[in-house]
Amino acid sequence: MDSILERELSFDLTEDQKMIRESVKEFVERNVAPTVMERDNSKQFPTEIVKQLGEMGMMGIYHEEQYGGSGFDVVSFCLALEEIARWDASLALTVASHTSLGTGHIAVAGNHEQKLKYMPELCSAEKLAAWCLTEPGSGSDASGMKTTAIKEGDYYVLNGSKIFITQGSVGDVYVVLAKTDPEKGTKGISAFIVERDWEGVNPGPGMHKLGMNSSDTTEVVFENVKVPAQNLLGEEGMGFIDTMKVLDGGRVGIAALSVGIAKGALEESLKYAMERKQFGTAIGNFQYMEGKLVDMATEIEAARLLVLKAAWLKDNNKPYTVEASMAKLFASELSVRAALEAIQIHGGYGYTKEYHVERFLRDAKLMTIGEGTSEVQRLIIARELKKTIL
Repeated sequence: MDSILERELSFDLTEDQKMIRESVKEFVERNVAPTVMERDNSKQFPTEIVKQLGEMGMMGIYHEEQYGGSGFDVVSFCLALEEIARWDASLALTVASHTSLGTGHIAVAGNHEQKLKYMPELCSAEKLAAWCLTEPGSGSDASGMKTTAIKEGDYYVLNGSKIFITQGSVGDVYVVLAKTDPEKGTKGISAFIVERDWEGVNPGPGMHKLGMNSSDTTEVVFENVKVPAQNLLGEEGMGFIDTMKVLDGGRVGIAALSVGIAKGALEESLKYAMERKQFGTAIGNFQYMEGKLVDMATEIEAARLLVLKAAWLKDNNKPYTVEASMAKLFASELSVRAALEAIQIHGGYGYTKEYHVERFLRDAKLMTIGEGTSEVQRLIIARELKKTIL
């Protein structure tokens, strides 16, 4: 097998991929951009916009057509996320988490009957998915989870609490990770499909956050929830292994989302720099300002290529774990740098809510934390690098 330093990427965007990018860009500029500041202030979940994206096929874009998906590829998914996040990272996070985590876990580990039952309504956004992994006492160390699912006859009895759950209160279908055999560590973790209206499922109120204000984030508590045995997702004890597969795909989406935020920061900065005049000329004509803009643009292009490489590898059924981590690490940290630079370019105005760039910074910070912190990504990459010399 080739080392990570030897793998090649060779592709051009297809006509379908270009069409998806342009159609999403047009939709976002028409239906999302005009009201994004209003949603950020009100913290209102964009139900109608999400439904429209579902009608466009964006909420199941790369899932199989036989299960209600659009049958496109992960590259198309990343191009769409970038265009959405350029204006509304909260909305992009909703699309990414629903598609690649909640629905994605069912696509990865579900049997035919489970996929037929749940995926069509999820891919159309008639229902939304939430993925329940993180707990108050376990984040990066998922093996430390306390939630349990104990087999009793034809049911598993689920108890525990999950936190920082995207779509936690607006979701209809949860994928929940729980310990079915607490003595076995990660080999005792299983996944379950849980419906929100079942007795004992208790979503909490929306959490107060730094950013991503119109993305729904809550705690979800499970109290003696009777989960039918047929809702075991994948094999018992394989939940952690399947979770790692789901996270690989999720990280590619988060990386694409990060590129979108950085792209928005650059475009707003360029526009402002050519409009703002100081000392008799636009500040964008000063060499130091040109340097800032050039560095942002160059890093964004590098991040985009990392994202597309990871997506292309996934589409072609090649190993992509480390490429997903590289893309997520670089793009997420870039999004924060780009947002900070955009605020600096805007000066005092960048510190106000009158301009988009302060929101970019608030939204970008989550990218370095969610779906594996930057520190975790470095651990994954380092582990793979060491294999090339051992």
